[in-house]
Amino acid sequence: MNIFKFKNDEDFVQTGANLVASLLQSSPKAVLGLATGSTPIGVYERLVQMHRKGLVSFAKASSYNLDEYVGLPVDHPESYRSFMNKHLFDHVDIDLSRTHVPNGNAGDLAAECLAYDQMLEEEGPVDLQILGIGSNGHIGFNEPDASLTSGTHVVDLLPETREANARFFPSLADVPTQAITMGVGSILKARQILLLVRGAEKAEAIRNAVKGPITTQCPASLLQSHPNVVVLVDEGAGQWLD
Repeated sequence: MNIFKFKNDEDFVQTGANLVASLLQSSPKAVLGLATGSTPIGVYERLVQMHRKGLVSFAKASSYNLDEYVGLPVDHPESYRSFMNKHLFDHVDIDLSRTHVPNGNAGDLAAECLAYDQMLEEEGPVDLQILGIGSNGHIGFNEPDASLTSGTHVVDLLPETREANARFFPSLADVPTQAITMGVGSILKARQILLLVRGAEKAEAIRNAVKGPITTQCPASLLQSHPNVVVLVDEGAGQWLD
């Protein structure tokens, strides 16, 4: 793992955006693995700015999102499709038909998971997978467990994950209880992984992920087995990594 700690948000965001932009400049047809949550918003906003300046194009790229809530209408403001449209897709030249987010409203969720994995196999591997990390060490919505599912699957969200996401909803009761997520096996197939971590509340999780034992109780620790991981942390998140 290559770990970089930043004293200011500007450098954190620009470094993340530069990695994505450099890939698209050298490989315009790149397959991007995208994440939601508050941490990558700054990187997406910077990529929008770079696009408007003519520095980067998404015209030939395709994307696959990590996850989506089950049962949340696609046009709900907190759906991950809505998130991606708001923060990236609506502001760059990407072809929306080549942007993929799991369908959390599919009539047959098991079939949707299999179809998503099939698309990843046919169009992948993902060239650059962006990740965040949960305070309990989850990546995507792969929660700590005795064992982890390799492919895309439906997961029951743990109480701490729902509580962490409740800030985006009117109340905890409005937070979905399930999600579809790419499995850790799918994530590890990416050629390169960019892990973005901000905030002191993530310090223990990122320390366990990069310095602790590889264990399914900290799903992010499995990233230690990947040959090409870039980790960007701010000072709060990286306080225990020295």
